[in-house]
Amino acid sequence: MHIHTKLVQAGIRKDPSTGSLTTPIYQASTFQHPRLGESTGYDYSRTANPTRTALEEAIAVLEEGEVGLAFSSGMAAITSLLYLFKNGDHLVVSEDLYGGTYRVLSDIVSEHGITVTYVNTAHAEEIEGAVQPNTKALFIETPTNPLTHVTDLEKAIDIAKKYDLWTIVDNTFMSPYFQRPLALGADLVVHSASKYIGGHNDVIGGLVVARSKELGENVRFYQNAVGAILGPQDCWLLIRGLKTLGLRMERHQENALKIAQWLTECEQVETVYYPGLADHPGHDIMKRQATGFGGMISFTVKEEELVPFLLEHLKVITFAESLGGVESLITFPARQTHADIPEEIRNSIGVTNSLLRLSVGIEHVDDLIEDLKEVFHEFAKTAVNH
Repeated sequence: MHIHTKLVQAGIRKDPSTGSLTTPIYQASTFQHPRLGESTGYDYSRTANPTRTALEEAIAVLEEGEVGLAFSSGMAAITSLLYLFKNGDHLVVSEDLYGGTYRVLSDIVSEHGITVTYVNTAHAEEIEGAVQPNTKALFIETPTNPLTHVTDLEKAIDIAKKYDLWTIVDNTFMSPYFQRPLALGADLVVHSASKYIGGHNDVIGGLVVARSKELGENVRFYQNAVGAILGPQDCWLLIRGLKTLGLRMERHQENALKIAQWLTECEQVETVYYPGLADHPGHDIMKRQATGFGGMISFTVKEEELVPFLLEHLKVITFAESLGGVESLITFPARQTHADIPEEIRNSIGVTNSLLRLSVGIEHVDDLIEDLKEVFHEFAKTAVNH
Protein backbone atom coordinates (compact mmCIF):
# COMPACT_ATOMS: atom_id res chain seq x y z
CA MET A 1 0.00 0.00 0.00
CA HIS A 2 1.35 3.43 -0.93
CA ILE A 3 2.13 5.83 1.91
CA HIS A 4 -0.48 8.37 0.76
CA THR A 5 -3.14 5.71 1.26
CA LYS A 6 -1.70 4.68 4.64
CA LEU A 7 -1.86 8.31 5.76
CA VAL A 8 -5.48 8.81 4.76
CA GLN A 9 -6.47 5.48 6.32
CA ALA A 10 -4.96 6.45 9.70
CA GLY A 11 -7.51 6.07 12.48
CA ILE A 12 -10.54 5.01 10.43
CA ARG A 13 -12.82 2.04 11.21
CA LYS A 14 -12.01 2.21 14.92
CA ASP A 15 -15.61 2.40 16.18
CA PRO A 16 -17.64 -0.49 14.71
CA SER A 17 -20.48 0.11 17.18
CA THR A 18 -21.40 3.34 15.38
CA GLY A 19 -19.47 3.19 12.12
CA SER A 20 -17.88 6.58 12.82
CA LEU A 21 -15.43 7.35 10.03
CA THR A 22 -13.07 9.19 12.38
CA THR A 23 -11.66 7.88 15.64
CA PRO A 24 -13.78 9.17 18.52
CA ILE A 25 -12.14 11.23 21.26
CA TYR A 26 -12.41 8.92 24.24
CA GLN A 27 -12.32 11.58 26.93
CA ALA A 28 -12.22 9.04 29.74
CA SER A 29 -9.77 8.44 32.56
CA THR A 30 -11.12 5.03 33.56
CA PHE A 31 -13.01 2.13 31.98
CA GLN A 32 -15.46 -0.43 33.34
CA HIS A 33 -14.31 -4.02 33.87
CA PRO A 34 -16.69 -6.62 32.37
CA ARG A 35 -16.16 -8.86 35.39
CA LEU A 36 -13.47 -9.80 37.89
CA GLY A 37 -10.25 -10.75 36.12
CA GLU A 38 -11.38 -9.47 32.71
CA SER A 39 -10.65 -6.27 30.80
CA THR A 40 -11.74 -4.67 27.56
CA GLY A 41 -8.06 -3.87 27.01
CA TYR A 42 -8.61 -0.48 28.58
CA ASP A 43 -8.57 0.06 32.33
CA TYR A 44 -6.99 3.47 32.99
CA SER A 45 -5.97 6.03 30.40
CA ARG A 46 -2.44 6.49 31.67
CA THR A 47 -1.83 2.91 30.53
CA ALA A 48 -3.98 2.89 27.39
CA ASN A 49 -6.71 4.95 25.74
CA PRO A 50 -8.55 3.98 22.52
CA THR A 51 -7.84 7.32 20.80
CA ARG A 52 -4.16 7.03 21.69
CA THR A 53 -4.10 3.43 20.47
CA ALA A 54 -5.39 4.52 17.07
CA LEU A 55 -2.58 7.06 16.75
CA GLU A 56 0.05 4.62 18.01
CA GLU A 57 -1.05 1.95 15.55
CA ALA A 58 -1.01 4.47 12.69
CA ILE A 59 2.52 5.75 13.35
CA ALA A 60 3.81 2.18 13.71
CA VAL A 61 2.42 1.34 10.27
CA LEU A 62 3.87 4.50 8.72
CA GLU A 63 7.34 4.00 10.23
CA GLU A 64 7.24 0.26 9.44
CA GLY A 65 7.78 -0.73 13.07
CA GLU A 66 6.14 -3.06 15.57
CA VAL A 67 5.18 -0.73 18.43
CA GLY A 68 4.15 2.93 18.38
CA LEU A 69 3.88 5.13 21.46
CA ALA A 70 2.40 8.61 21.88
CA PHE A 71 3.91 10.98 24.46
CA SER A 72 3.02 14.35 25.94
CA SER A 73 5.84 16.03 23.98
CA GLY A 74 8.85 15.26 21.86
CA MET A 75 11.08 15.81 24.88
CA ALA A 76 8.93 13.47 26.99
CA ALA A 77 9.47 10.85 24.27
CA ILE A 78 13.25 11.36 24.19
CA THR A 79 13.53 11.41 27.98
CA SER A 80 11.54 8.18 28.24
CA LEU A 81 13.91 6.53 25.77
CA LEU A 82 16.83 7.55 27.96
CA TYR A 83 15.33 5.49 30.81
CA LEU A 84 16.55 2.48 28.81
CA PHE A 85 20.09 3.32 29.97
CA LYS A 86 21.68 3.03 33.40
CA ASN A 87 24.58 4.36 35.43
CA GLY A 88 27.83 3.67 33.60
CA ASP A 89 26.36 3.55 30.10
CA HIS A 90 27.69 5.71 27.26
CA LEU A 91 25.97 7.20 24.21
CA VAL A 92 27.32 8.55 20.92
CA VAL A 93 25.20 11.53 19.85
CA SER A 94 25.01 13.92 16.90
CA GLU A 95 26.85 17.10 17.93
CA ASP A 96 24.57 19.44 16.00
CA LEU A 97 21.16 18.63 17.46
CA TYR A 98 18.16 20.28 19.05
CA GLY A 99 19.11 22.26 22.14
CA GLY A 100 16.39 20.66 24.26
CA THR A 101 17.90 17.24 23.68
CA TYR A 102 21.32 18.60 24.60
CA ARG A 103 19.86 20.09 27.80
CA VAL A 104 18.41 16.75 28.93
CA LEU A 105 21.63 14.91 28.15
CA SER A 106 23.96 17.44 29.77
CA ASP A 107 21.93 18.63 32.76
CA ILE A 108 19.75 15.65 33.70
CA VAL A 109 20.97 12.37 32.26
CA SER A 110 24.57 13.13 33.19
CA GLU A 111 23.49 13.34 36.84
CA HIS A 112 22.59 9.64 36.64
CA GLY A 113 26.02 8.53 35.53
CA ILE A 114 25.33 8.25 31.79
CA THR A 115 28.05 9.79 29.65
CA VAL A 116 27.81 11.21 26.15
CA THR A 117 30.27 11.82 23.32
CA TYR A 118 29.13 14.31 20.68
CA VAL A 119 30.43 13.79 17.14
CA ASN A 120 29.55 14.89 13.65
CA THR A 121 27.62 11.76 12.70
CA ALA A 122 27.84 12.78 9.05
CA HIS A 123 31.32 11.24 9.27
CA ALA A 124 31.13 7.50 9.93
CA GLU A 125 34.73 7.38 11.13
CA GLU A 126 33.88 9.82 13.92
CA ILE A 127 31.01 7.60 15.04
CA GLU A 128 33.18 4.49 15.20
CA GLY A 129 36.02 6.39 16.82
CA ALA A 130 33.74 7.48 19.66
CA VAL A 131 32.49 3.98 20.52
CA GLN A 132 33.68 2.80 23.94
CA PRO A 133 33.37 -0.56 25.72
CA ASN A 134 30.37 0.80 27.65
CA THR A 135 28.63 2.41 24.66
CA LYS A 136 25.01 1.28 24.39
CA ALA A 137 23.49 3.36 21.60
CA LEU A 138 23.84 5.89 18.82
CA PHE A 139 21.44 8.85 18.96
CA ILE A 140 21.26 10.49 15.55
CA GLU A 141 19.46 13.46 14.07
CA THR A 142 19.47 13.42 10.29
CA PRO A 143 19.28 15.99 8.89
CA THR A 144 20.47 17.75 12.02
CA ASN A 145 18.83 20.75 13.62
CA PRO A 146 19.79 23.37 12.50
CA LEU A 147 22.78 22.78 10.19
CA THR A 148 21.23 19.93 8.19
CA HIS A 149 24.20 17.55 8.47
CA VAL A 150 23.17 14.26 6.88
CA THR A 151 24.17 10.95 8.44
CA ASP A 152 24.58 7.93 6.19
CA LEU A 153 22.19 5.71 8.11
CA GLU A 154 23.33 2.54 6.41
CA LYS A 155 26.92 3.11 7.58
CA ALA A 156 25.87 4.23 11.06
CA ILE A 157 23.61 1.22 11.54
CA ASP A 158 26.36 -1.11 10.35
CA ILE A 159 28.65 0.35 13.03
CA ALA A 160 25.92 -0.06 15.63
CA LYS A 161 25.41 -3.70 14.70
CA LYS A 162 29.17 -4.33 14.75
CA TYR A 163 29.34 -3.18 18.39
CA ASP A 164 25.88 -4.44 19.43
CA LEU A 165 24.43 -0.96 19.93
CA TRP A 166 20.93 0.39 19.50
CA THR A 167 20.41 3.04 16.82
CA ILE A 168 17.94 5.79 17.75
CA VAL A 169 17.00 8.28 15.02
CA ASP A 170 15.21 11.59 15.54
CA ASN A 171 13.12 11.73 12.36
CA THR A 172 11.31 14.99 13.12
CA PHE A 173 12.69 16.99 10.18
CA MET A 174 11.73 14.37 7.59
CA SER A 175 8.60 12.67 8.95
CA PRO A 176 7.78 9.11 7.88
CA TYR A 177 6.61 10.49 4.56
CA PHE A 178 10.17 11.19 3.40
CA GLN A 179 12.33 8.92 5.59
CA ARG A 180 11.81 5.61 7.42
CA PRO A 181 14.92 4.71 9.43
CA LEU A 182 13.47 1.48 10.83
CA ALA A 183 13.28 0.08 7.31
CA LEU A 184 17.03 0.72 7.06
CA GLY A 185 17.70 -1.19 10.29
CA ALA A 186 17.44 1.44 13.03
CA ASP A 187 15.94 0.24 16.33
CA LEU A 188 13.96 3.28 17.48
CA VAL A 189 12.56 6.37 15.79
CA VAL A 190 11.42 9.45 17.69
CA HIS A 191 9.42 12.48 16.56
CA SER A 192 8.40 15.78 17.95
CA ALA A 193 4.89 15.29 16.61
CA SER A 194 4.20 18.98 17.28
CA LYS A 195 6.03 19.62 14.03
CA TYR A 196 5.23 18.08 10.63
CA ILE A 197 2.97 15.31 11.88
CA GLY A 198 0.62 17.75 13.62
CA GLY A 199 1.36 20.29 10.95
CA HIS A 200 -0.76 23.20 12.18
CA ASN A 201 1.10 24.64 15.21
CA ASP A 202 -1.80 23.70 17.48
CA VAL A 203 -0.69 20.61 19.39
CA ILE A 204 2.28 19.43 21.48
CA GLY A 205 3.14 15.74 21.28
CA GLY A 206 5.87 13.16 20.79
CA LEU A 207 5.98 9.77 19.09
CA VAL A 208 8.27 6.76 19.32
CA VAL A 209 8.27 3.69 17.10
CA ALA A 210 10.27 0.54 17.87
CA ARG A 211 11.37 -1.96 15.26
CA SER A 212 10.93 -4.90 17.64
CA LYS A 213 8.00 -5.67 19.91
CA GLU A 214 10.30 -6.42 22.87
CA LEU A 215 12.05 -3.06 22.71
CA GLY A 216 8.77 -1.26 22.19
CA GLU A 217 7.23 -2.85 25.25
CA ASN A 218 10.29 -1.87 27.28
CA VAL A 219 9.68 1.76 26.30
CA ARG A 220 5.97 1.37 27.04
CA PHE A 221 6.83 0.25 30.58
CA TYR A 222 8.68 3.51 31.22
CA GLN A 223 5.98 5.58 29.53
CA ASN A 224 3.32 4.07 31.77
CA ALA A 225 5.49 4.24 34.89
CA VAL A 226 6.22 7.96 34.57
CA GLY A 227 2.90 8.89 32.95
CA ALA A 228 4.38 10.68 29.95
CA ILE A 229 1.27 10.12 27.84
CA LEU A 230 -0.57 12.17 25.24
CA GLY A 231 -4.19 13.09 25.98
CA PRO A 232 -7.00 11.88 23.70
CA GLN A 233 -7.85 15.26 22.16
CA ASP A 234 -4.22 15.84 21.17
CA CYS A 235 -4.02 12.29 19.80
CA TRP A 236 -7.07 13.05 17.67
CA LEU A 237 -5.43 16.21 16.32
CA LEU A 238 -2.33 14.23 15.34
CA ILE A 239 -4.42 11.58 13.58
CA ARG A 240 -6.10 14.38 11.65
CA GLY A 241 -2.71 15.90 10.83
CA LEU A 242 -1.41 12.61 9.44
CA LYS A 243 -4.09 12.55 6.76
CA THR A 244 -2.65 15.55 4.91
CA LEU A 245 1.03 14.91 5.76
CA GLY A 246 1.96 13.78 2.25
CA LEU A 247 0.36 16.76 0.56
CA ARG A 248 1.93 19.18 3.01
CA MET A 249 5.42 17.67 2.85
CA GLU A 250 5.44 17.90 -0.93
CA ARG A 251 4.51 21.61 -0.78
CA HIS A 252 7.00 22.31 2.05
CA GLN A 253 9.73 20.76 -0.06
CA GLU A 254 8.74 22.46 -3.30
CA ASN A 255 8.79 25.86 -1.61
CA ALA A 256 11.99 25.16 0.34
CA LEU A 257 13.98 24.26 -2.76
CA LYS A 258 12.95 27.44 -4.56
CA ILE A 259 13.75 29.62 -1.54
CA ALA A 260 17.09 27.87 -0.96
CA GLN A 261 18.06 28.43 -4.58
CA TRP A 262 17.03 32.09 -4.31
CA LEU A 263 19.01 32.57 -1.08
CA THR A 264 22.18 31.23 -2.72
CA GLU A 265 22.01 34.19 -5.11
CA CYS A 266 21.57 36.84 -2.38
CA GLU A 267 24.59 39.05 -1.81
CA GLN A 268 23.82 39.38 1.91
CA VAL A 269 23.75 35.61 2.48
CA GLU A 270 26.97 33.77 3.28
CA THR A 271 25.94 30.08 3.29
CA VAL A 272 22.72 28.17 2.68
CA TYR A 273 22.12 24.80 4.32
CA TYR A 274 19.50 22.71 2.52
CA PRO A 275 19.98 19.04 1.55
CA GLY A 276 17.94 19.54 -1.62
CA LEU A 277 20.69 21.70 -3.11
CA ALA A 278 22.93 19.64 -5.37
CA ASP A 279 26.10 20.99 -3.72
CA HIS A 280 25.00 20.07 -0.18
CA PRO A 281 27.45 17.47 1.20
CA GLY A 282 24.62 15.13 2.11
CA HIS A 283 22.58 15.50 -1.08
CA ASP A 284 23.47 12.15 -2.63
CA ILE A 285 23.05 10.30 0.68
CA MET A 286 19.58 11.79 1.08
CA LYS A 287 18.66 10.68 -2.42
CA ARG A 288 19.65 7.14 -1.46
CA GLN A 289 18.07 6.82 2.00
CA ALA A 290 15.05 9.15 1.75
CA THR A 291 12.40 10.05 -0.80
CA GLY A 292 12.74 13.81 -0.34
CA PHE A 293 14.64 16.62 1.32
CA GLY A 294 12.08 18.26 3.59
CA GLY A 295 11.18 21.86 4.24
CA MET A 296 13.90 23.09 6.62
CA ILE A 297 16.52 25.65 5.55
CA SER A 298 19.22 27.32 7.60
CA PHE A 299 21.39 30.15 6.34
CA THR A 300 24.05 32.53 7.60
CA VAL A 301 24.11 36.22 6.76
CA LYS A 302 27.25 38.24 6.19
CA GLU A 303 26.38 40.94 8.73
CA GLU A 304 25.11 40.05 12.20
CA GLU A 305 23.11 43.29 12.27
CA LEU A 306 20.87 41.86 9.56
CA VAL A 307 19.56 39.17 11.95
CA PRO A 308 17.43 41.40 14.25
CA PHE A 309 16.42 43.60 11.32
CA LEU A 310 15.13 40.60 9.40
CA LEU A 311 13.28 39.14 12.38
CA GLU A 312 11.56 42.44 13.14
CA HIS A 313 10.55 43.40 9.60
CA LEU A 314 9.29 40.23 7.93
CA LYS A 315 5.55 40.43 7.30
CA VAL A 316 4.55 37.03 5.90
CA ILE A 317 7.14 34.84 7.58
CA THR A 318 6.61 34.79 11.35
CA PHE A 319 9.41 35.16 13.90
CA ALA A 320 8.60 32.23 16.19
CA GLU A 321 10.08 29.03 17.53
CA SER A 322 9.02 25.56 16.37
CA LEU A 323 8.79 24.25 12.83
CA GLY A 324 6.83 22.03 10.51
CA GLY A 325 3.53 23.91 10.47
CA VAL A 326 1.69 25.23 7.44
CA GLU A 327 2.84 28.75 8.33
CA SER A 328 6.43 29.75 7.57
CA LEU A 329 8.45 30.42 10.73
CA ILE A 330 11.93 31.88 11.18
CA THR A 331 14.05 31.30 14.28
CA PHE A 332 17.37 32.53 15.65
CA PRO A 333 18.89 29.27 17.03
CA ALA A 334 21.72 30.84 19.05
CA ARG A 335 19.24 32.78 21.19
CA GLN A 336 16.26 30.43 21.04
CA THR A 337 16.21 26.71 20.21
CA HIS A 338 19.91 26.19 21.00
CA ALA A 339 20.45 28.75 23.76
CA ASP A 340 21.13 26.03 26.34
CA ILE A 341 24.24 24.92 24.47
CA PRO A 342 27.32 26.81 25.73
CA GLU A 343 28.38 29.58 23.35
CA GLU A 344 31.84 28.14 22.66
CA ILE A 345 30.27 24.82 21.64
CA ARG A 346 27.62 26.55 19.54
CA ASN A 347 30.27 28.53 17.67
CA SER A 348 32.48 25.48 17.17
CA ILE A 349 29.71 23.55 15.44
CA GLY A 350 28.44 26.53 13.42
CA VAL A 351 25.41 27.70 15.41
CA THR A 352 26.65 31.29 15.37
CA ASN A 353 25.05 34.68 15.81
CA SER A 354 24.75 34.92 12.03
CA LEU A 355 22.65 31.76 11.61
CA LEU A 356 18.92 31.74 10.99
CA ARG A 357 16.61 28.72 10.61
CA LEU A 358 13.62 28.88 8.29
CA SER A 359 10.74 26.42 8.46
CA VAL A 360 9.19 26.86 5.05
CA GLY A 361 5.40 26.71 5.09
CA ILE A 362 2.87 26.03 2.36
CA GLU A 363 2.08 29.64 1.39
CA HIS A 364 2.67 30.70 -2.20
CA VAL A 365 6.44 30.67 -2.64
CA ASP A 366 6.48 33.98 -4.52
CA ASP A 367 5.05 35.74 -1.47
CA LEU A 368 7.68 34.20 0.79
CA ILE A 369 10.54 35.21 -1.48
CA GLU A 370 9.13 38.70 -1.89
CA ASP A 371 8.90 39.04 1.90
CA LEU A 372 12.58 38.16 2.28
CA LYS A 373 13.59 40.29 -0.70
CA GLU A 374 11.89 43.40 0.66
CA VAL A 375 13.62 43.13 4.04
CA PHE A 376 17.03 42.50 2.50
CA HIS A 377 16.47 45.54 0.27
CA GLU A 378 15.38 47.75 3.20
CA PHE A 379 18.41 46.69 5.23
CA ALA A 380 20.71 47.57 2.33
CA LYS A 381 19.12 51.04 2.08
CA THR A 382 19.51 51.55 5.83
CA ALA A 383 23.16 50.54 5.69
CA VAL A 384 23.84 52.99 2.85
CA ASN A 385 22.13 55.83 4.73
CA HIS A 386 24.30 55.21 7.79
